[in-house]
Amino acid sequence: MFNLISALSRKQKSYVFLAIDLALIPLSLLFTLTMQPSPIDALQGLVVLLPVLPYVMAVMALASTKLGLPMVQLNAYERHAVGLTAAVAGLTAGALALLTQLFGPALSLGTYVIFATSLVLFMMATRALMHQIVLMIYRRASPRCRVLIYGAGTTGTQLAQALKSHDGIDPVAFVDDNNSLQGMTLVGLQVFAPSHIQDLVLRRQINRVLLAMPSQSQPKQAQVIQRLQRLGVEVQALPSFAQLIGEEALVDKLTLVPPQKFLGRKTRKMPLSEASNSYADRVVLISGAGGSIGSELCHQVLMCRPTKLVLFELSELALYTVHQELSELAQASGVTLVPVLGSVTDRRQVPRVLETHRVQVVLHAAAYKHVPLVEANPLPGLANNVFGTQNMALAAAQAGVERFILISSDKAVRPTNVMGASKRMAELLLQDLAQRSSSTIFTMVRFGNVLGSSGSVVPLFQEQISRGGPVTVTDPRVKRYFMTISEAVQLVLQAGAEALGGEVFVLDMGEPVSILQLARQVIESAGYSLRDADNPEGEIEIQIIGLRPGEKLEEELTLTDELITTRHAKIFCAREATLSEIEVATFMRGLRSAVAAGDEAAARQLLHRWVEGYGRQDTDRKSS
Repeated sequence: MFNLISALSRKQKSYVFLAIDLALIPLSLLFTLTMQPSPIDALQGLVVLLPVLPYVMAVMALASTKLGLPMVQLNAYERHAVGLTAAVAGLTAGALALLTQLFGPALSLGTYVIFATSLVLFMMATRALMHQIVLMIYRRASPRCRVLIYGAGTTGTQLAQALKSHDGIDPVAFVDDNNSLQGMTLVGLQVFAPSHIQDLVLRRQINRVLLAMPSQSQPKQAQVIQRLQRLGVEVQALPSFAQLIGEEALVDKLTLVPPQKFLGRKTRKMPLSEASNSYADRVVLISGAGGSIGSELCHQVLMCRPTKLVLFELSELALYTVHQELSELAQASGVTLVPVLGSVTDRRQVPRVLETHRVQVVLHAAAYKHVPLVEANPLPGLANNVFGTQNMALAAAQAGVERFILISSDKAVRPTNVMGASKRMAELLLQDLAQRSSSTIFTMVRFGNVLGSSGSVVPLFQEQISRGGPVTVTDPRVKRYFMTISEAVQLVLQAGAEALGGEVFVLDMGEPVSILQLARQVIESAGYSLRDADNPEGEIEIQIIGLRPGEKLEEELTLTDELITTRHAKIFCAREATLSEIEVATFMRGLRSAVAAGDEAAARQLLHRWVEGYGRQDTDRKSS
């Protein structure tokens, strides 16, 4: 039957509709005579009227064709088509009245009215019945998508009405959070509470859930979508009318707020002035040039107008990106830009690059810095951060580089994680080299977290908010020092220019910031309300997930309280104990053996022995 219906053309289907309508004329007339009081039987009355019936049918066929009624599809048979049906029935009844008055037998006025009414009703009823039969045939012939509509408001009900005429979709029921709607039946579909979704999906074989609540906030919709996707159904969200007509952009409500907004203080700008002379007219190499800190170093060094800027980067994509960003500016400034794809651990490539380009200043920002990742992969982290720093520093000394500036971290102070310990060993390596180098100035700059860098908390919070939350905080007591990338790099370049060799520069980071409070600020700045015990109807929840391996509650900037001021108010110099050349060599020899053997336990044991505070802090944290 499906093949037969599908094979019919639109014109052939119109002939079928017309034939059925014509067949309804004698049926309606018989019904009318049955309803009318008469001395003769209804069948006898129909036989008497047989001579005029062909002419009545001809009038109906002509009127119906002219008005286009047979061409109306079953799934489009609505108010306008009903009006056409009434007009055709009226003309048909008028033709019957005229013919019977002229040629007999004459009937009462009420008979013609009942005939027209019954003909309209029969024509409508047959189309409704045919529609259901065709739908049943199509459903059996091809699988249909059964959908549950989440939201029984205006949008949801309009969507349900539209889908009822769809060839491949069956709306099954509504789900709505509004208690006053639950239990009602709207446009033929029952409204259920959200708690019934799982049962509906299983019992009614739901394939897809359509979110019809465009006025709800993005986090609310995202939370609903996440909950539904866990049930294994496809979820689609209906855009608002404003979005459909282009008055509202089809983007998330979330707008990124400048990172400095969350500092709790004004950002500090320190013009390089004289310090820029240390980079001007020189060949500068920046390792890790494609990272957050590295790329900002590239931008600010470029403003100092070096003769050549060498971008040294392991990631092809990151190198391509930063090179594209700088190319036009470098060309306008007359600076030669050299992209170099390579690793700081490559003992052949690094010296060759320094010699080939006659590098005079090295800014060493290349490092694996994400604490949980390095904690889970300690040997690659140590190899990159420790061996990479040593390889780059030794090559710099051999090539006669003027300045070597290490970008360090506050996590190097009494570290509880491998990443921090690796940065501390990199510092100790440079301090040892600084004591033995007569031509290259080795120095390092230590600072805390940088707002807006890859992996930092603000972009993470904003990304979590865009998904509807929750925003995750490891511990409500956690505090961190923060700076913007711009001000951190300004101070790094300033400190590097002032270095005489062996200094551990510490930047003034201001007061530590509560991560829990920072999470609240990011949520509110994005335009959402916090959901907690005091506000259970809020949009975004903060979830405490516990400290990660190697994570501290609070970071420190120095091993001692002894800080030496410099001529710059925001830059200090830390006076800390160092390792001797023999001690550094002993550590490096042991670490190379551990890495070569793939022995994580031996590597960690070396850190316990040589990095101040590493063993004790880690043990204390685990026991607390």
